[in-house]
Amino acid sequence: MKIGMNLLLWTGHVTDADYATIGKIKAAGYDGVELPLFDGDAAHYKNVKAELDRQGLACSTVTIMTPEANPISPDAAVRAKAVDRLKWAVEMNHVLGSYAMCGPYHSPLGVFSGTGPTADEKARAADVLRKAAEFAKPANLTLAIEYLNRFECYFLTTAADAKALVEAVGHPNFRCMYDTFHAHIEEKSQASAIKTVAPVMAHVHISENDRGTPGTGQVRWEESFRALRGVGYDGWLVIEAFGRALPDLAAATRVWRDLFPTPDEVYQKGIAFIKQQWAAAGT
Repeated sequence: MKIGMNLLLWTGHVTDADYATIGKIKAAGYDGVELPLFDGDAAHYKNVKAELDRQGLACSTVTIMTPEANPISPDAAVRAKAVDRLKWAVEMNHVLGSYAMCGPYHSPLGVFSGTGPTADEKARAADVLRKAAEFAKPANLTLAIEYLNRFECYFLTTAADAKALVEAVGHPNFRCMYDTFHAHIEEKSQASAIKTVAPVMAHVHISENDRGTPGTGQVRWEESFRALRGVGYDGWLVIEAFGRALPDLAAATRVWRDLFPTPDEVYQKGIAFIKQQWAAAGT
């Protein structure tokens, strides 16, 4: 098991201004960081990789889609833009040497149709994401698609949905991830959800029910960690927490108040909590 920290708590675009924070995360005992991947070019991410290598940290990334580049759009031109955006994202991951690209890049965040996903939308998503997975193959990159909750999207909101999408794409570089925050909202049983996605699960987000410091809220942590160990998961556990430092992100994640005293508490107490829970779940 390895532990990472998502950098969206501090920034939506990592630059040299964030290297000191990354150094603090490394000093706290983390194995890697998760980088937001919303824009930038190869030269920029080559510099970021050099810094991560210098600090001895691995990385994953997280990205999203826009209405203008929507994988499930009925408009073929819009879907083509989605393919182009995913190709760019995979290329940046290749530059970074990241092990996984996470996120809800199946559909635009916060866009709703007024109904549930249709068969046509599922077919379109599978087609676009299969192309992205083929791009990822030479980069040895795992695409770990994220299911959200009904308040953030309508297309993919349960473990069963995520597993079905992975099976529909049918590509070895395309898997899914599990996020404790979304599962807390959507699943009747977090243990059952983990068992459902276990055969196709490549990544895990550790996120409290209010997006604050892990272990301070209502997520069924003991159940979750025991289930993860029970299915034999031994991959990355990455803390994802959100604050108000980035107004656009705070609005997108509906964070209207401070959920922790300082960001330092999140990564310092978070790693201790994960280690304690992981050890206890193995006894």
